Amino acid sequence: MSTTTSETRETVASVVMVDYGLGNLRSAQRGLERAGADVTISDDPATFADADGIVLPGVGAFSEGMENAGPFREALAEAADRGQPIFGICLGMQMLLTSSEEADHAGEGEVEGLDFVPGRNVRFDEGQKVPHMGWNELDVRRDHPLVDGVDGEYAYFVHSYYAVPDDDDAVVATTDYGVEFPSIVANEAGTVFGTQFHPEKSGETGLKILRNFVELCADW
Repeated sequence: MSTTTSETRETVASVVMVDYGLGNLRSAQRGLERAGADVTISDDPATFADADGIVLPGVGAFSEGMENAGPFREALAEAADRGQPIFGICLGMQMLLTSSEEADHAGEGEVEGLDFVPGRNVRFDEGQKVPHMGWNELDVRRDHPLVDGVDGEYAYFVHSYYAVPDDDDAVVATTDYGVEFPSIVANEAGTVFGTQFHPEKSGETGLKILRNFVELCADW
């Protein structure tokens, strides 16, 4: 395995970051590169199959995210079927689920998510300040390569909705914000997963998670 420093490591895996018009791609790209990824930002689904892993970033509304991601839906489903690692970040994680209350609140009706992790995104209760913004603790609940070495560490969140998977086994880690919510989820096979927080904004904890992801991709 390649050598590691606090700033960077040798490239160990190729990663495609999906450019569907939402999200701070450059910040996530820098974080992944520090973690050892050769990152390609692409709006071409044909590039997915040649990568070791796929990152679905995102900031914004669920309905807009799914609309913009429409041209990528088939290619992402094919990647999931072949067991290629897919990593959703923030909105990208919520898009891995089946649906979201956010569309209902906006009067947009039912909007279909990717359905890789069956479940629904719901809004924090009115008694809780939204968005949930700032640093909060990760409580690991399930073994998964993504969370090696981060139990009890803190990550940076900005969100008003959170995931409620149909299967409790989909919950990899939780965080407490008046209610205990899933901060990391994964599908049954463990190859499709997401973080509600932004690892690229989460200091050494986030960098560790990104390194875990890159190493997972290298083993694929």
